[in-house]
Order: sequence, then structure tokens, then C-alpha cells
Amino acid sequence: MDFDTLDTLRTHHPGWRLLRSDHAPLVASFLARVFIAPNVRVMAAADLAEALEDALYELRVRLGADAFPKSALSYLNDWASPDKGWLRKFYAQGSDEPQFDLTPATEKAIAWLATLTERAFVGTESRLLTLFALLKQMSEGSESDPAKRIADLHQRRDALDAEIARVAAGDLPLLDDTAVKDRFQQFTQLARDLLSDFREVEYNFRLLDRRVRERIALWEGAKGALLEEIMGERDAIADSDQGRSFRAFWDFLMSSSRQEELTELLARVLDLPPVAQLKPDPRTRRVHYDWLEAGEHTQRTVAQLSQQLRRFLDDQAWLENRRIMDILHGIEAKALALRDTPPPGELVSIAESAATVELPLERPLFTPARRPLIADIVPEAGDSDCDAAGLYDQIVVDRARLARHIRHALQDRAQVTLRELTQTQPLQQGLAELVAYLQLGSESFKIAVDEDTQELIVWQAVTSGGEPIERRARLPRVIFVR
Repeated sequence: MDFDTLDTLRTHHPGWRLLRSDHAPLVASFLARVFIAPNVRVMAAADLAEALEDALYELRVRLGADAFPKSALSYLNDWASPDKGWLRKFYAQGSDEPQFDLTPATEKAIAWLATLTERAFVGTESRLLTLFALLKQMSEGSESDPAKRIADLHQRRDALDAEIARVAAGDLPLLDDTAVKDRFQQFTQLARDLLSDFREVEYNFRLLDRRVRERIALWEGAKGALLEEIMGERDAIADSDQGRSFRAFWDFLMSSSRQEELTELLARVLDLPPVAQLKPDPRTRRVHYDWLEAGEHTQRTVAQLSQQLRRFLDDQAWLENRRIMDILHGIEAKALALRDTPPPGELVSIAESAATVELPLERPLFTPARRPLIADIVPEAGDSDCDAAGLYDQIVVDRARLARHIRHALQDRAQVTLRELTQTQPLQQGLAELVAYLQLGSESFKIAVDEDTQELIVWQAVTSGGEPIERRARLPRVIFVR
């Protein structure tokens, strides 16, 4: 606990950063209620954001609309960022929805905050007896002399025989209410600490897996030596003090007889009047199932890490993707070199990271066409003095010929402009033929219009007196696309 160590922890430890944060009451209370109290190990981002949004709404009603201006998801991503480290954000295998989990450092900070509240009852007898029992277990368990071990066992047997004789004679020593409350309070504290230990054990295994992957990324020797070193480290972790302790605890908890015994003991203790006066958490009745669930989650995490590591070192993938692996290893090595000093500013930007949402209700409804009403009128018979020659002088544009011309021009190119079409085959029927080109573009061919570029279409016409004249039409560039 020297100055340098504490100064480093104050700067880099996520738990200390949480205690220094202006939003510490919000973060600690919300995470304790969502993760710690119900013993939730992992929660989906949508569910966690919904719960936080409800909490923020209640706080804004009490403290004002400007109390917490950001959205719930923004707060969650901020709490899971590397500079905070209060949550762990990850993607589960086979799912594209982010998941959140509490970090051990955050749980330690919340547990320390819980100790700051005043307790109406502080017991010391049970802790002293626990310490004394631990000392006896260590002393007796480390005794290698058979004679002394036998003497200790005889002494314990004599004590049990004496106690049996007192009970048979009607002398039943009972714990008073204070002693029962003292021991139950210590039991609940140790039970909660044990759940926190599971999350820290899982975190340590993740750190191990991360160090192994870093070593693989920077490895330049033979693969056999790499496998030998990695497997040796895995065995060392399994045989370490933490690994052996966790395995012994798991074997003890997986025993069906032990589970039944725990269930019966908890039911009997919780029904005691002094314990009922303390109003214990209802989840205390099934705390051993919480231990079992947390242990299974840790076991699944370790199994998943091992499976991922095996796939990472698969011989077939190593041989088939050697070049890809070399490139990725180079990227990983450079990323690890920049991990402590990331480049400032925006590193990369992705355009259109979200899909355009078009709701079905935004589409216009179908409007049926109106049928014209034709009046049933009988035309009157009579003579007409109008000239009918104009009916036979109508201009008819051969649209099939224009379509063939467009298709012929698109045979050897991907697109052609209207101006190029009129240059290779001049307009013969003037403006009517030009309009027919535009109609063909909207019906039979893909058409693109460049509004920024103007083009001049020129054709030859004849006046009513039979004199040739040049006509011009200026319009945006029209492009026919194959």
C-alpha cells in the first residue's frame, strides 16, 4: 500500500474510477439492482438498455429533464468503454446482438459501497469462532505425525461423547438470539462474497486466454514449441491454487447429497424466529442454486475459451490459411504495440452505417383510376363544310424503329446519350420524334437524366412555304442505359 501503487490504482483501476465518477450513484445503484441482486451473469443490450431507460425516466422526473441527457444505450457504451471498464461488452457465439456483463472491479467497488451503510447489528463472536475453527483445521490438516493425529481424534471423540451424555441427561445448550443473528449475518456476507469470486475467477481465465492469443500473434518459432508452451500454461493454471480450489468447491457443490443437505439446513435456519426478524433476502433460500448457476457459467466460459483456442490452432486451418494468418498476425502485432498509446482523433469512419428505414405505412395508398362518364347523346344528322384533309395529314412516329435504333446503339456499349442517337440517325419528324424518344426511355429502357449538364439537339425542318429551317431544343442530358 505504498504511494506509487495507490496512485497507479487511482488512475487505472476501474473500481476507483467508478468511485471518482460524478455518475457513481447511478452506475452503482443500477448495476447492483440489475446484476448483483438477482445474480445475473449476462444480459442482452436491448434488455439492459430498457431497464436503464426506466431508471433514467424516474430520475428525470425527480431531478429534472436535464439530469441525465444522454440515451440509455449511450450510457451503457460509455460504461463499457476502455477508459471506464465498468461493464464488459461482447458478442456471444452465433449472435449479432451485443451482450453486457459486470466486471469484477465494478462488483468490488459496489461491495465496498455497501459496507459504508450503517448496520444496526455488528456481530464479532461468529467471526472469532470461524477464525479459531480455520486455525484448528490448518493445524490438524498439516500434522504429519500419526500419533498426534490419533491423539487429536481421541480428544474430539471424548468431547463428542461428553456432549452426547449432557444431551441425554437433558442439558441442551442452545444459541441465544444474538448468536443466531451474528452467525446468519456472517453467512449471508460469505455467500455474497462467494458469488463475487466466481466472476473474478472467470475474469482471470479470460485474461489467461488473452495472454495466450497475444503470444500466438507474436510467435515466430515452430508450432510444436508453441503448442507445448500453451498447453503447459493451461495445465499450470488448472493445477494452480485457484484452479484446485475452484475444482474442489465444484466437486463439493455438484454432490446431490450436499445439495439436499444445504436445502434442508437453509429451510431450517430461515424459519428460526431470530433470523425471520432480520427480514433476509428471499433469494437466500436458494443461494446454493445461485452458486451452482454461477459455477456452471464459469465452466461454460472456460470450455468455450478452450474450444476457440483449439480452432485457432487447428492444423488444417493453419495450413490452408497460412498467408491469411500471417497477415492477421501482423495486424494483431501492430495493434498490440499501439494498445497503450492509441492514435488520437478519429481512426476510421464508415459511411451509411445504418440501413434506411422505409415503413410500410409511409407508402401511398392505391388510388383507383376514374372512369370517364360518356353521355348517351345521339348526334344530330347534318352537313359539314369543314375540310377533312387535316385528318390525313397527322404525323405518326414509328416508335418500333426508334427502339431498334436504341438497341442497336447499346449492343457495343453500356450507355448512349440522346444527342448521340440524333447525330447517328437525325430526327425525321421533328419535335414529335424527340418526344417519342423520351417516352421510350421511360417505358422500354432504363434512362438517367443529368440535370447539371445541358445538351443541344438540332434537326432540319421545312416551313409551310417549303423552305428548309434549322430547329433546336435545349434539354438536360438524357442517357439510355442497357
